[in-house]
Amino acid sequence: MYALSISFILINAVCTYLEFYYFNLIPAALLIILLALFSLDKLILFVVFLTPLAVNLQDLEGGLGLSLPTEPIIFGIMLVFILKQLHKNTMDSRVINHPITIFIIINLIWIFITSITSEIPVVSFKFLISRLWFIITFYFLGIRLFKDYTNIKKFFWLYIISFTIVIFYTLYNHYLRGFAEEPANYVMSPFYNDHTIYGAIIAMYFPVLIFFMMNKKYSASIKFAAFLFSVCFFAALVFSYTRAAWLSLVVAFGAYCLLLLRVKFRTVLIASLSLGIVFFMFQTEIVMKLAKNRQDASQDFDKHIQSISNISTDASNLERLNRWGAAFRMFNERPFFGWGPGTYSFEYAPFQLANDKTIISTNMGDRGNAHSEYIGPLCESGVLGALTFIAIIISTLFTGFRLYYTVSDTETKNIVLVTLLGFITYIVHGALNNFLDTDKASVPFWGFIAILVAIDVYHKKMQFENVSI
Repeated sequence: MYALSISFILINAVCTYLEFYYFNLIPAALLIILLALFSLDKLILFVVFLTPLAVNLQDLEGGLGLSLPTEPIIFGIMLVFILKQLHKNTMDSRVINHPITIFIIINLIWIFITSITSEIPVVSFKFLISRLWFIITFYFLGIRLFKDYTNIKKFFWLYIISFTIVIFYTLYNHYLRGFAEEPANYVMSPFYNDHTIYGAIIAMYFPVLIFFMMNKKYSASIKFAAFLFSVCFFAALVFSYTRAAWLSLVVAFGAYCLLLLRVKFRTVLIASLSLGIVFFMFQTEIVMKLAKNRQDASQDFDKHIQSISNISTDASNLERLNRWGAAFRMFNERPFFGWGPGTYSFEYAPFQLANDKTIISTNMGDRGNAHSEYIGPLCESGVLGALTFIAIIISTLFTGFRLYYTVSDTETKNIVLVTLLGFITYIVHGALNNFLDTDKASVPFWGFIAILVAIDVYHKKMQFENVSI
């Protein structure tokens, strides 16, 4: 040990003199390897803390980005998990047989099939590997992590604390620019690419902070700390100018009211489907009505709210319509297998119509994805790609509703509530944006689902009466 230590110091001194600083990373890498082999739960929680502070490198080979330092660590965790499973299968059959798990596995199988038929297989298989490392680490290993009930709160707090650092950084940069609306798009860089994903994460964790602030079981110091964090998150939410985040919290509050009234999930589902059918039946009239709104995004809060439905002059809204139109035209051409997972940004350019383009459109189609977690899979993996992902969403909502109505322990019921509400904010946000190809959103998204499944499998204490869901 002495010989190794002295050798490292000497070699590192030479490397430092030669301005080669990467040798300094070896101790950190060794620590991560040791944690992966002997304390995987601590490594996963460490990654949760690192995620908001990770920096995304764009336009790497193959057109994909890489988030450092988190994604290489997550990839390593996935490899350790696979090797351990090959040595000895330790998966709980109750987890494997859970409806959410079944739909996740079916979705992954279909992504694999459509990666084979993809227009650009290299991109699609990279997409599949990226999706795998998030699901394995934060869903399958996440469920095992949350078997220890205290880890659920650690998962929440570690992301919140780390994200608060980003909030202070963002608000300071925003302050230097007078809290104007336009700089809100980039002042969180390099930690978050733009204000939309930044606002989506704020919305996801806002119900969690309310839970910690209002829970009578917690000490005054914890509730006061939660109050301070809530103030920070509220300020960040307002100055993010993210309309989708504001809308998602309104929908989450509506879901909270439905839960308090003990409305059955199937009633909510049928009502939602009915609204969707009505929208498609009268979409022409609705579009004509929305076209009369010409209020653009503004620093004024009221005007910014009004701009949500502006599809006449608001460039952001018009560009979404352009991307969605291109995606549907791509789907019409390849409705079953799609163009391949992760290939939208490489293929949508020829499917843009001249009269749909906006001032932020490009002829090369190199400005991002389909801006929807549901429309994106539709054109990339066909109808089954979209349906299997929606099945994951519906089964998660069903599980959340069922747990809230049947769990007897008050604190566990509240954990279910805020996890479900946080998840709802993201699926609402997902109608307008898609971020599940990034660690920033995938960590809480799959983590929240894992929390609900872990409670369902390990922590629920059912009431004696039968509750109809």
